[in-house]
Amino acid sequence: MQALILGGARSGKSAFAERVAQHSGQPVVYIATAQAHDHEMQQRIAHHRVSRTAHWLTVEEPLALAACLQQHAAPERLLLVDCLTLWLTNLLCLDDENRLQMETQALLAGLAQLPGDLLLVSNEVGLGIVPLGELTRRYLDTAGRLHQQLAAQLPHVTFLVAGLPQTLKGTPLCIG
Repeated sequence: MQALILGGARSGKSAFAERVAQHSGQPVVYIATAQAHDHEMQQRIAHHRVSRTAHWLTVEEPLALAACLQQHAAPERLLLVDCLTLWLTNLLCLDDENRLQMETQALLAGLAQLPGDLLLVSNEVGLGIVPLGELTRRYLDTAGRLHQQLAAQLPHVTFLVAGLPQTLKGTPLCIG
């Protein structure tokens, strides 16, 4: 099973993905992409660490996501990536278009070869107004294109609204 779980800020997408992972009964590798550049983000990361199931392995990987997935994927194991939009932000802030393109293409190309299960969590940012700044427009465009490519490639896509999962593609994900 491979799934893309989308939703707006505070939509419940991370909690939903964690329930799906818990319900799977498989060993879980939680791949966190956030970087703690300020106090507020440090607090968010600390909150996520505390709320996570203790027996899950947590790997922090802000840039080389495809390589991380390849390293940790295994039959009878579930990888949960939270979240793709923070990962894209990290790459965009490098201001290296080649690295951004290389990492996103490696992710898309490597998914079909991954053994085991995969949940990719990401913020759907295309429902609001188009931002004024160049970097934020670039972020919006990059995230939108990545989501479209993943949704075309993956068998399951779920969208969260107010904590309620809406199945967009495939069968509903099981949360018990």
